[in-house]
Amino acid sequence: MSKILVVDDEEMMLMMARHILSRKYEIITASDGFEAIELFEAERPDMVLSDLMMPEMDGYELHRILQEKSAGTVPIMFMTADESIESESKGFEVGAADYIRKPLRPDILLKRVGVIMDNLDKIRGLQAEASTDQLTKLLNKSSAQKEIGEAVKKSAGALLMLDLDSFKLINDIYGHIAGDKILIRFAELIKSIIRENDLAGRMGGDEFVVFLRDIDDEKVLKNKANFLNENLLETARKMFGEDMDIPLGTSIGAVFVPEEGKDFSTLYEKADKALYEVKQHGKHGIFVFGAKKRSDNNLASVEGISQMRMILGERNIEPGAYVVEFEDFKKIYRLMVRLSENYKRKLILMQFTLLDESFAEEFKETLIHSLRKSDCVTCSGKKFLVLLPEAALIEAELVKNRIFSRLDKGMAMKIVFEPEKIF
Repeated sequence: MSKILVVDDEEMMLMMARHILSRKYEIITASDGFEAIELFEAERPDMVLSDLMMPEMDGYELHRILQEKSAGTVPIMFMTADESIESESKGFEVGAADYIRKPLRPDILLKRVGVIMDNLDKIRGLQAEASTDQLTKLLNKSSAQKEIGEAVKKSAGALLMLDLDSFKLINDIYGHIAGDKILIRFAELIKSIIRENDLAGRMGGDEFVVFLRDIDDEKVLKNKANFLNENLLETARKMFGEDMDIPLGTSIGAVFVPEEGKDFSTLYEKADKALYEVKQHGKHGIFVFGAKKRSDNNLASVEGISQMRMILGERNIEPGAYVVEFEDFKKIYRLMVRLSENYKRKLILMQFTLLDESFAEEFKETLIHSLRKSDCVTCSGKKFLVLLPEAALIEAELVKNRIFSRLDKGMAMKIVFEPEKIF
């Protein structure tokens, strides 16, 4: 039921307005502007019906203050016994939705309030449509950023960043229509774990964001994560059959507010870092930014080695070398050295140093696509390192010649090449 705040310094007028309108609307009343402001902030009525001429604060001033305290337009109808055209004209100039004269006629008041409410419903419908993701019916990206951004400034709670694990496989194997059904179902599951005053949105693709007000317990978050993972997998098996072995689930990065800040962008970045932790440790779980260690490594939730293989394995392998960050390259290098020592396997390390960093990106692309899928590459600034398993020095020279033949001669002359036989 829509709520109306009626403001008048005459008790009889308040009683009359309540009697006329209470059959269709919830009515709250205030006897002056100051009381009206307090009630407005506490009750957030759908519209205000206010006497125009009141002591201390008139209707014009009340309207101005309420507009400042509201995120949107506040529909207000003025009541007055003043029959002058000037007062009516001024009322519309300051943004009044309507203007009605005393004494009140019940039929006229009900009709005019009804028109305002109908227009308000239409406006809200258009606003809701503009702010909603059409597929999932959650907030869309821009609305989620705006509304959650406002919420984290004022409220404590937990900001969650959710990402579906192995969702691309659903699209690749079962098609995009099936993928959309999974996204819709996941949005329904999200709605089932949040309350009326919480917020949830789709940031795009299979990425979602949730703000849970006044939640600061990691166990509560873990329970919600477990619920989402269990029910999402159950949904997929009902849709695609019990033999469906795609490790579908959700990884969640969380951050507590205001412990980690009140700015949405900062909090979202921290939640993203927490999400990365989950992705690096088995997926299908939750990690809270700032936690000393993961509360659950989630490997126990993986059913069978075939699912584990899919979690560990690469997806949609591109042609060319395996490109990794330097820290990962060090780990791969150390493992390859162990394998070479134990099994007498050949291994070559190559280093390319650019004398001019301006063509680094072009060289990187040429390098990657001149190597095998089993070769490993890392780069930092002007240095590029390559591991060639099962290769001899002569083969390293051949690889270098192949790379250089694909480069401009002037570019090739600005590269220092150094091969090293490891085993």
